[in-house]
Amino acid sequence: MANLLFLVHRLPYPPNKGDKVRSFHLLKHLAASHRVFVGTFVDDPEDEAHVATLRDLCAGLHVTRLHPTRARISSLTGLMDGEALTLRYYRDAALQQWVRDTELTERIDAAVVFSSSMAQYADGTGLPMLVDFVDVDSAKWTEYAAHHRWPMSWLYQREGRELLAYERSLASRAARSFFVTEKETALFRSKAPESASNCEALCNGVDADYFSPDPARASPYSAEEIPLVFTGAMDYWPNIDAVTWFASDVLPRLRDQWPTLRLHIAGRNPSPAVRALAGVAVSVTGTVPDMRPYLQHAAVVVAPLRLARGIQNKILEAMAMGRPVVAAQECAEAIAARPGVELICAADADAFVREVDALLREPARAASIGLAGRLCVQRDYSWDAHLSAFERHLAPLCVRQSLAA
Repeated sequence: MANLLFLVHRLPYPPNKGDKVRSFHLLKHLAASHRVFVGTFVDDPEDEAHVATLRDLCAGLHVTRLHPTRARISSLTGLMDGEALTLRYYRDAALQQWVRDTELTERIDAAVVFSSSMAQYADGTGLPMLVDFVDVDSAKWTEYAAHHRWPMSWLYQREGRELLAYERSLASRAARSFFVTEKETALFRSKAPESASNCEALCNGVDADYFSPDPARASPYSAEEIPLVFTGAMDYWPNIDAVTWFASDVLPRLRDQWPTLRLHIAGRNPSPAVRALAGVAVSVTGTVPDMRPYLQHAAVVVAPLRLARGIQNKILEAMAMGRPVVAAQECAEAIAARPGVELICAADADAFVREVDALLREPARAASIGLAGRLCVQRDYSWDAHLSAFERHLAPLCVRQSLAA
């Protein structure tokens, strides 16, 4: 049993959005065999109620309350010294002091860093680090720049450039770096060739026992409608872009053929742009206590993400619930599913219209794809199987650290 620092940019409980699902399962896996000391931020007041639950999962916990508006303003000081704004956004003196104190008092063996922005707290400790980058965040900012006007395009380009420099430096210091897909790993290797041999993919998983259809589970939808559903955190720009695009470019064409079709956008913190979509054709739910009824009783689950990176948990969860999923091509390609058999890909608006319409016209085929998708998740997306790779790299680090002590 080792003593580990787990540094994560957002409270890893409850596992109700993509990054928190991954960080929670990583923490749960580590805590089963080690003493884990968690340093993290709370950026959503709703998460305050879950701090006590998280405390029960770990040997020690430090939570810093992060106020997004203040953090954004503070991060702008990075413009004066060439630093990535992401690092300034997540910088906190109290958390840094807790890391120093914990390292000294608890004889920490290694640091596990979730998201590159949290590595700044392990820098200077001398601890060996395993870093879960998840995505190449620098590439995300560069991609955002292409979709915004000046001055945000300039700011995002700068952030992509400065953050990549930090990511490369971090990967060169890490004992091992992990990314969510083989494609994301290959992208980073192309941008940081000096660390190419020290990176690997660590795919997401899904709890297929929790995300499973239940005949007794009531439908949240009206009996008169044909429900489509999109799930996710609705203050996240790729999700906002996805639903606004789908509602304007795809949904009206589908409703010409299926007048009772309705898109349900289920997820926390809907932005003003998302709330503005609500009407006869679109329902915006906000936070829901349980996403499973919305998935289980949807005619089709759609994931029209044009800008998101890596494996989308929302797709795996919908597949685990046995529902047919139509996903943007890049998202679908990140998942080891047979196209057209376990998961449907759509490259553009025409394809989304064609594929969703076909599933609505062929309910037996839709049910078959849903069942095949669930079997795919059960076969290939177990959290324990994926996280065992993490443990293989952690064990030698802890042995070496013990010998050095």
